[in-house]
Amino acid sequence: MGAEAICSLEDLHAARRRIEGRVHRTPLLSSATLSAMTGATVLLKAENLQKTGSFKARGGLNAIGRLSAEERARGVITVSAGNHGIALSYAGSMLVAPVTVVMPETAVKSKMAAIEAYGGRTVRVDGGHLMESMEEIRGREGQVFIHPFDNPDVIAGQGTVGLELLEDCPDVEVVVVPVGGGGLISGVATAIKLQQPHIAVIGVEPEGSTAVSQSLAAGKPVWLKQFQTVADGLNAPWGGPNSLSIVQGRVDRVLTVTDDEILLALRIILERTKLLVEPAGAAAVAALLTGRVHEAEGRTAIAVLSGGNVDLSRLSDILSE
Repeated sequence: MGAEAICSLEDLHAARRRIEGRVHRTPLLSSATLSAMTGATVLLKAENLQKTGSFKARGGLNAIGRLSAEERARGVITVSAGNHGIALSYAGSMLVAPVTVVMPETAVKSKMAAIEAYGGRTVRVDGGHLMESMEEIRGREGQVFIHPFDNPDVIAGQGTVGLELLEDCPDVEVVVVPVGGGGLISGVATAIKLQQPHIAVIGVEPEGSTAVSQSLAAGKPVWLKQFQTVADGLNAPWGGPNSLSIVQGRVDRVLTVTDDEILLALRIILERTKLLVEPAGAAAVAALLTGRVHEAEGRTAIAVLSGGNVDLSRLSDILSE
């Protein structure tokens, strides 16, 4: 299926109308320090300040908002390391749909607690069998599955980030986006490339979890045998056909950064901008700081701070690593 059939500009505008009033229009913030350190004019799209602490509230609301009354009554189920599950539970509480989140045993406890605080049910399983466990529960209980990053309605919801940043900074030349499974960058790239195709869209993966890069290289979705990163929000074990198709057609390239580079960026963001992000949320800034986004040199670049759901009990350890 082509990218246009999966997610169009019209889909993004419909998503924005559907989720309006239930999410924040997050600010676009400048940073003189990051600009000086990178040689670019750096702006930060602060999705760490979004409802539920990440951009994923957008996709969760749009996906559940598209369901029928009967489907909402049956409830929804998903797999998630945390942020998508939190977002879907928030959306379920707003739109009256029970939510079940199947999580790996290694999931951050604070994210699990946030899911439950919004009324979601968590089920922890072996991380290598997330989909099988989810299918077993769904077969028994009958919920609607909402994929964390490959559902077209989720992608359209995430794309509202791109609509906003392009409206707030029409002169942007480079947009740098963290990549896990590819839902966020698929939506953002749709918003940008269908309106201003000359703007470079660059994805950033942690080098320990490269499902999208490997899927691009293979020309088809790849399941990772090994994946481990401090950026748990980007630790997707597989690629998806919908997000892969959009990334192939609308993203200029995807690069990788190390965990050490991500943690350094997190510290710099906290110290210099006073914004608290989780490791996943620091990945785009990490790429700019390393100089690997050569497209940004001397230009205006926006880095998406994708989330702020850092485990406070581990924050001191993260900052000292």
